Amino acid sequence: MYYSAGTYEAFAHPEKPKNVDKKSAYIIGTGLAGLTAAFYLVRDGQMKGEHIHLFEKLELAGGSCDGRKDITKGFFMRGGREMDNHFEVMWDTFRDVPSLETPDVSVLDEYYWLNKHDPNYSLCRASVDRGKDAHTDKKFALDKASALALSKLFLTPEKDLEDKKISDVLPDTFWDTNFWLYWQTMFAFQRWSSALEMKRYLCRYVHHIDGLPDFSALRFTKYNQYESMILPLVKYLEAHGVQIEYGMDVKNVIIETVGSKKVAKQIVYRKDGKEQTIDLIEDDLVFITNGCCTDTSCYGDQTHAPDLSHLKNGCGESWDLWKAIAAQAVHGEFGNPEVFCSDIDATNWMSATVATADEEIIQHIINVCKRDPRAGKVTTGGIVTVKDSTDNWYLSWTINRQPQFHSQDKNMVLIWLYSLNTNKEGNYVKKAMRDCTGEEVCQEWLYHIGIPEEKIASLAKNACNTTTCFMPYINAFFQPRKEIDRPRVVPEGAVNFAFIGQFAETPRDTIFTTEYSMRTGMESVYTLLDIDRGVPEVWGSKYDVRELLRACYYAIDKKPLTDEELSFVEKKLLKIVLKKVKGTDIEILLKNSGLIE
Repeated sequence: MYYSAGTYEAFAHPEKPKNVDKKSAYIIGTGLAGLTAAFYLVRDGQMKGEHIHLFEKLELAGGSCDGRKDITKGFFMRGGREMDNHFEVMWDTFRDVPSLETPDVSVLDEYYWLNKHDPNYSLCRASVDRGKDAHTDKKFALDKASALALSKLFLTPEKDLEDKKISDVLPDTFWDTNFWLYWQTMFAFQRWSSALEMKRYLCRYVHHIDGLPDFSALRFTKYNQYESMILPLVKYLEAHGVQIEYGMDVKNVIIETVGSKKVAKQIVYRKDGKEQTIDLIEDDLVFITNGCCTDTSCYGDQTHAPDLSHLKNGCGESWDLWKAIAAQAVHGEFGNPEVFCSDIDATNWMSATVATADEEIIQHIINVCKRDPRAGKVTTGGIVTVKDSTDNWYLSWTINRQPQFHSQDKNMVLIWLYSLNTNKEGNYVKKAMRDCTGEEVCQEWLYHIGIPEEKIASLAKNACNTTTCFMPYINAFFQPRKEIDRPRVVPEGAVNFAFIGQFAETPRDTIFTTEYSMRTGMESVYTLLDIDRGVPEVWGSKYDVRELLRACYYAIDKKPLTDEELSFVEKKLLKIVLKKVKGTDIEILLKNSGLIE
């Protein structure tokens, strides 16, 4: 496998891989990584669909990209995904997946037109005092020490950041900046999250720094991601004869190591209460989703809090599978799951979905986000963070284009909200979010959008239906780690197996994104089948001096360097530099970025 850039490789069709008709594939997990692996086996690997077997323990494909309606409890959306125009693998996939709504149109075309006609941006990024605009005014408000520390983090080699927390590399003043408010609530980082992962995010999205405060950098699907992304992929695969087998609880993949050669020999699984096995040969390819951020999700509804009594560190089928495989490694080459799943107090957060058609509530929503959610267009444009809940639940909420589900009533609005602190009491509801019913969670949200206190209880009970979801491992991939803690997509010496998903290691890309999962799916297939076409590299904005200069300009809140508070020595150095570059292309670049006038 090799990386490429540009249209030469992107538009090419690879030749049929050698001996592919003799091969079969077994894909464990039907999240985006597993479905993408199946897609590339079909399209570029030209493997017969009937030779491809997807195994899923649940009754629904999609992994963490789910969205469903329980006829007795209501709508459930565990989370949403923000997408970028430079998700190269994602768009390479969806340009060939047909839309389910529009004949002769791809999912990419549909998505592209939607976001061109209705571009995303937020009119209220944060609120205070029960629904008033916090007036962050698109400013990062970075002090000098924080700005320099971020620059240093951007340049620090990943090796030097292994096992370090963000709090180990950034000053105390950083936590009070708007930059951290935007960053933490948009990506769900915590102070104890991995400094290595934060560096990757800084490098990966440096071209979007101007769109961070108002979400103008983002794009969203029309409906929830299950209906907009998963269902079209599933239909594409089924149309090509690919089989999805549900109720398959895979317990282990037996891997035999002889010298430097590693071969998957057997799949062990349970189905219908019986343990069974599939014997493998070298022509049987196995794609393993190791770990899952939504494993053992705990659900609540309008009148019940989620039941957390069974939770303990490291529990869950995906972790058990990974542990069983990792135990077979000779030199730790299959990763270290304990790093990610052994502290659910550090890795959890909780989400909720509120459904309402109440006019008073909708008017308060409009007061905050300045748009009517019933218009069918961008509403909040991303999350609205309740700034004065920072020391409580740290609540954020969003309304995507409505309807979010095909089955949704035209007058209904779905609000998704989440809290980073599930163990602290709310500003209004004096309980930890994890202990709250859906009705109580709704009360806290209604309070923060400015509903009169005397009406909150009645509206939460009679005008809304709220479902909740506690996810103990949703932030597991942000745990401080070493490079070796995640196995490579295809480990050294692996003949017929690969790891895919958020806990496999591929360079430069960022976890907790649709692109990361899909990239591991593509890379695994291209490597094991030796497909002669380049995998599109991660967008290289961190190597583009124009983007770096723009990022500096926006990071200092769009002020020229000459307006910055500089020491005498810094001013003298700046004067020398500007004199040296006068009349050169460097001066043009500095002017174009806004750093000098």
